[in-house]
Amino acid sequence: MSLTFVLIANTSIKEYIPGYPNVDERRELYKLNIIADSLLIDIEKKNIYIENIKNIFADDPFNEDVSEVKPSIFRYDTIKNIKSYNDSILRAEFENQSMYNLYFNESGQLAESSKASIKSFNFFIPLQGIITSRFSLLDKHYGVDLVTSHNEAVKATLEGTVIFSGWTLETGYIISLQHSRNFISVYKHNSVLLKKEGDHVMAGEPIAISGQSGELTTGPHLHFELWENGTPVDPQEYILFN
Repeated sequence: MSLTFVLIANTSIKEYIPGYPNVDERRELYKLNIIADSLLIDIEKKNIYIENIKNIFADDPFNEDVSEVKPSIFRYDTIKNIKSYNDSILRAEFENQSMYNLYFNESGQLAESSKASIKSFNFFIPLQGIITSRFSLLDKHYGVDLVTSHNEAVKATLEGTVIFSGWTLETGYIISLQHSRNFISVYKHNSVLLKKEGDHVMAGEPIAISGQSGELTTGPHLHFELWENGTPVDPQEYILFN
């Protein structure tokens, strides 16, 4: 009996047992499992991204990075079953598919998660003015304040897409842009917004008119923030303000 079981379990004879999936069926099942895993990763990334946006407008930084999402379904090192020769060939075939390698690199992170050098970005000064308040995580001041005369053009610091254009009680008219490499720029206390959500803008393109809208202002100025992967960063480390 034991010999018969071993013979069936480790040879292609098991494929003739009613109900046991053949090679083509296992191939399709494996493919569907990979697709399902990648969809779960995409959903988790989108959920983190949405939470990032919510925290940005609430001035609440956090450290979750969408690039840190890792696969949760496939743990090949925990598989204990004895694989037949055909099963091993099938597994190797799919693990080498570019569809799979598109999502993960050798370290287990998303292949697209590597950051480009900051030198490849040409940040545009959003507004010519004098910095009166600098970036400070300790004081929860997540940007810089640029004092300028009223009704000056506020310009996009990088090429991007408008993801928010609206009003809040504390900071008045706000416009925010999504840029490549998970950068987001935020412009607050404007008097007029020139772009709407979904608009694509170029670096240096006017997106608003400066002002002093909102309760948290004592005069005409621009509060400018720069976020990277959901975390506020000091704009002066990226932009040479005059």
